[in-house]
Amino acid sequence: MRFDEAYSGKVFIKSHPNFEESQAVLYGMPMDWTVSYRPGSRFGPNRIREVSIGLEEYSVYLDRELEDVKFYDAGDIPLPFGNPQRSIDMIEDFVGKVLEAGKFPLGMGGEHLVSWPVMKAVYKKHPDLAVIHMDAHTDLREQYEGEPLSHSTPIRKVAELIGPKNVYSFGIRSGMKEEFEWAKEAGMHISKFEVLEPLKEILPTLAGRPVYVTIDIDVLDPAHAPGTGTVDAGGITSKELLASIHAIAKSDVNVIGADLVEVAPVYDHSEQTANTASKLIREMILGWIK
Repeated sequence: MRFDEAYSGKVFIKSHPNFEESQAVLYGMPMDWTVSYRPGSRFGPNRIREVSIGLEEYSVYLDRELEDVKFYDAGDIPLPFGNPQRSIDMIEDFVGKVLEAGKFPLGMGGEHLVSWPVMKAVYKKHPDLAVIHMDAHTDLREQYEGEPLSHSTPIRKVAELIGPKNVYSFGIRSGMKEEFEWAKEAGMHISKFEVLEPLKEILPTLAGRPVYVTIDIDVLDPAHAPGTGTVDAGGITSKELLASIHAIAKSDVNVIGADLVEVAPVYDHSEQTANTASKLIREMILGWIK
């Protein structure tokens, strides 16, 4: 299962060559059709792969090596340019097939709207699903300038699907007043500004539950990740985000899928953002795929 027509030939370091033998599937969702500020995140997945060659295969944090996990890099889903609905349908269909094969889906975006169809597919298999969301923005709008298919709406959509009390957002520091009011009234959990400490408090309450984790790279301060579509000052450090990934790995939470989105390489000529994202993907692979 590989998207040969759109595939660049590059794979994430130590990717396993065989889909059937793999525990997990890494795939790209190169879409930025609905962004409201700076486009370019459709180029994120391939650049994350390309810079992964600079990674060590060993994680000193987790004492594991990439060769300890069989993960298959399927390439980028060939999404139709400018067609959000068709793109969403294709993503949901692909992830559904990954889940049917009994494999862990690990996606790379792409704008944050791409997480919505993934979580829909995961929810069909895990009706008791909880979502951990790390982001600078609430993403709780019903629509953006009249358009419900927007990168500012995916968390609202999933909250309405699985129930607001099953969605846990961390690192939030930007959003409309109405979004925060809706979350409070609905009983959704939002931790402002920080991730690690409030996450540690929540994890025991999710023990044993299937959990999907979605990370927007802009949860990091722009000093750590300038290459993203909507930068927002006052974010967390890359050290805290790595520690948060490891806290989940060491908990009793059953992570059944994840994604990392909104890397836009064109705005970071140092490639700091793509390199950070690549390391985060490595730690997600080694920490969450057992």
